[in-house]
Amino acid sequence: MSRRDRVLSTSFAEALSVGLLVLVLVCAVARPFGWPEAVVAVPAAAVVVGTGAISLDHAAEEVARLGPVIGFLAAVLVLAQLCDDEGLFHACGAWMARTSAGRPGRLLVQVFAAASVITAVLSLDATVVLLTPVVFATAARLGARPKPHVYACTHLSNTASLLLPVSNLTNLLALAASGLSFTRFAALMALPWVVAIAVEYAVFRRFFAADLDAGATAAATGEEPEMPLFALLTVAGTLAGFVLTSVIGIDPAWAALAGALVLGVRALARRRTTPRAVLRSVSVPFLAFVLALGVVVRAVVDNGLADALGDLVPSGHGLAALLGIAALAAVLANVINNLPATLVLLPLTAPAGPGAVLAVLLGVNIGPNLTYAGSLATLLWRRIVHAHDSAVGLKEFTLLGLLTVPASLLLAVLALWGSLHAIGV
Repeated sequence: MSRRDRVLSTSFAEALSVGLLVLVLVCAVARPFGWPEAVVAVPAAAVVVGTGAISLDHAAEEVARLGPVIGFLAAVLVLAQLCDDEGLFHACGAWMARTSAGRPGRLLVQVFAAASVITAVLSLDATVVLLTPVVFATAARLGARPKPHVYACTHLSNTASLLLPVSNLTNLLALAASGLSFTRFAALMALPWVVAIAVEYAVFRRFFAADLDAGATAAATGEEPEMPLFALLTVAGTLAGFVLTSVIGIDPAWAALAGALVLGVRALARRRTTPRAVLRSVSVPFLAFVLALGVVVRAVVDNGLADALGDLVPSGHGLAALLGIAALAAVLANVINNLPATLVLLPLTAPAGPGAVLAVLLGVNIGPNLTYAGSLATLLWRRIVHAHDSAVGLKEFTLLGLLTVPASLLLAVLALWGSLHAIGV
């Protein structure tokens, strides 16, 4: 092949990879004809492999890298759905209604607490898909304006996903790249998690003051549901399993699978679910989308993006470098979505050490609250809000993001920097 042909071939591969990534992301946002995200992403991955834009070896390497992450995500999705079947989220809604005592301001505290814990333990998808409808129902039950509490679900599904490696798909990718143990990861991210949530809460109280001051029009009524202790104990046992698997050096997906099996066998035996419902909760099309997206992003990285971003990624692991990495990650998350941004930035920052990897995580987990397209969780949340005949104003969403994201990100990076010095890696 002549030099001119090689240049043309390289240019074609670059244009094709970038074009297909844009197409995949646009279709994931718009979901034309209600198609699952995988309908466009899987053929796009096949095209980049078939045309040679990415070598078969690199594509296989990417699939192998994402395989354990996908397995873990599937187990957590099943676990969260089975917890819902056991009545855990319904009980959570009843608890929020009772303890808020008809005061919207107190209800916001309960929603922040519930969403933060659920996101950290059962992943951000559980907060968006399962808690958001419960919050709608709880606000209606109290006669309170739903907006502050529903917005809290989407913001915390991103921000509160910093704590554990199991809280977000991006965290699982970062854990593998950082070389940290499960417990060390959680220890380093605990302070940034608390700081980011505190900033969100302070801004929410001010931003939604009129809605919260409007009060509630009805007292909480209805029979108190029984707390599903078996589900709670299973979740607690699964968390302990995450720590144990980290200590003995095996994949945490096995702990998640064990938790899902315990609840699944019990639910099937009691006829509270069906094999088809369990399989549906795995969300195979979404898992296929994540795998295919990984291959397309790898093609973009192989065809020039890594070189272009390599010049922009700050070097080192000092405070200024951590701030620069987090800011770059936040911007990239809002341009190409947080999952592709994570896949692109981790290989570039991993050589600088765990601090740089965790700074990427702060950017891709807090940053998406700025735009609709920042994370898949936000897109999913918007569909749920529309299904409840509620409007989400672009101006309001963006303004709230501008007030929360820069402040949360700055203070969370400072907290991370302090944790790195206090705890070490």
